[in-house]
Formats: sequence, structure tokens, C-alpha cells
Amino acid sequence: MDNPNSRSSHISKTPTLGGVSFFYALVLALFFAKDWCEYAEAIYLIPSLTILFIVGLKDDLVVLSAYTKLGAQLLAVIFVLSNESFTIFSMNGFLGINNIPPYIYYLAGAFIMLTIINAYNLIDGIDGLAAIVGIIILIIYTTIFYMTEEYFFVLLSLTLNGCLIAFLKFNLSSKQKIFMGDTGSLLVGFIISVLTLKFLALSPEKYDSLPFLIENVPLIAIAILIVPLFDTARVFTIRLANKKSPFSADRNHTHHILIDYFKISHKKASLIIGGFNLIFVYLIIILGSTSYNFWLVTVLVLTVIGLGYFFFRYDYSFANIRRKILFKNKVKSVKGKSKKLIKKNKK
Repeated sequence: MDNPNSRSSHISKTPTLGGVSFFYALVLALFFAKDWCEYAEAIYLIPSLTILFIVGLKDDLVVLSAYTKLGAQLLAVIFVLSNESFTIFSMNGFLGINNIPPYIYYLAGAFIMLTIINAYNLIDGIDGLAAIVGIIILIIYTTIFYMTEEYFFVLLSLTLNGCLIAFLKFNLSSKQKIFMGDTGSLLVGFIISVLTLKFLALSPEKYDSLPFLIENVPLIAIAILIVPLFDTARVFTIRLANKKSPFSADRNHTHHILIDYFKISHKKASLIIGGFNLIFVYLIIILGSTSYNFWLVTVLVLTVIGLGYFFFRYDYSFANIRRKILFKNKVKSVKGKSKKLIKKNKK
């Protein structure tokens, strides 16, 4: 059970092991889908899922340190990177980059997967958000892998989507509420990272069936994951600027600002963020079908700057309110002293 504290958005004890069901569903599905694998991907995914399941379950029962979880994630990622199905040989002209050496792939692949796993874990802060964003991302990947005839990954996406849709009913319920916990968010983030890596590792011939230029593939991947990536970059920047650990907990997330400042319900905030994710991907895919890297990068940068300014302008988290109050008090104190000095000088 998750007991509410000063950072919690819920007010009563809530079961937090919803993610346990994800593990059983995924392992069972992988067992039946293993014949669809081209490189025995299912055999490599099962030990990774098991590691993350055990660590996530223990973290939900007895809180683990961020570095312990990071070590377990790295171990899980190694299984995936060792399978040739996920090897990225080329960037296909993205920013003028073509062939990449193996050691760059391993470093970049590990960084990509760890970033996505933790970014997804961080957006699991209000009811419905992680599930809705996950559903949207998985719908997009289901479509991509169906069009490229990667049917094993279609089945994997559909299986996890089924888990999230079933979970969402209870996560948004007022009487039967349950959280996915770290068990669920680690597993979902891991599968999304696997799908992203596979998307980047497709052969050039596969991309011909997709409605965007091959050199725009990395930017399309960023667009698909814009919500968790933007939120993670934002909160990490704020924490480091405040000389805190990037893994420290707070209420500076974008979803917290929507419910704390704009007084929007959890359900509405989740739908707004999920809707933005879907619309943004649609626009980037349209642009990516005709525009080259420069224009897509420009759109992404301008969007990030715009969102960054908006959430900086309306950053009314508890910590920020306290800083603003202290700043106003200092200004009043300085003004008071200045007035006294002026009066003294006049006398």
C-alpha cells in the first residue's frame, strides 16, 4: 500500500502492485509469440523483464536507492544490446551521420534505453498519465511495426497495450483505485525503450513503407517520446540548478503544475498531456514526410523552448512558491530600508 505524504496527489492508502500483472501477461505472451521472432528476441527479453520485475517489486515493498535501480536497469539493458536484432549500424544520413562503429552503438543504445526507462518512471505521478501516454506511444509503435512487417513487435506492443487499457480502468476508479508502482513503470518503460531501439535499428528497406524520410527517423522517435523526455529534462535541470541530486523527489513535474496551479483534475491533466503527445507526433510525421533534418530540429527546439518557458512561467510547485515568497520578503525589506534612509537624509 502507498501511504500518502506531502508530495502525494492521493489522500488515502492505495494498492501499488498493479504492475505485477504486466509481468505475467508479458512473459505469457512472449512464450506464445516466440515463433514470430527472427533473432530469438523473446528469449533475451524474458531475463530482462524478470530482473526489472524483482527490483521494481522490492522497491514497491521496501524503497531502494536510485543507484540500485539504475544498476538493475543496466543489467537488463545488456541482454537487449547483445541481441543482433537491435544493433544500429547506421543513422541513415541524420545530421550527415551514416555508419557508426559498434562501441558507439553500445554506448548510445544503453543511454537511450536507460533514459527512456527512467523518463517513463518519472511521469507516473498522477492518475492515468503513465497509462494514457503509454497507450498512445504503443499505438504509434504498433502501427509502425505493422507497416514494416515486424509482427513480433506488433504482438509485443498489443500485449502491453492490453495491460495498460485494463489497468487504466482501475487507476482512474475512485473506489477500486490501484497504482502500477515501480514494478509497472519499469516494465512499461523497458518495453517502450526496446521498441524505440528496434525502430532505430530497422533496415533501410523497411523504412520505405513508412510515411517519412529515412533521415528523420531519430527525430520521429524523439517526437513519439516527447512527453517523458521533456519532463525528465526539465526536472533534472531544475534539480541540478538547485544543487540537488537529479534523482531527488519533488513536485516540479509538468503534471504537478497542471493540477497544483491550474487546479485541473488528474483525469483532465492526463488527457491534455496525452492529447498533446498524439497531436505533436502527427504534426512531426507530416513535416518529416517532406522536410529535412534542419526544419524538424527547428520545430523540436522551438517546441521545447516554448514548453520550457510556459512551465517556468507557471511553476507554482511548493518549493517554487517558497522561493518566490522569500524573494518578495527580501525585496520588501530592501524597500523598507531604502525609505528609512531617504527619510533620514531629508531630516
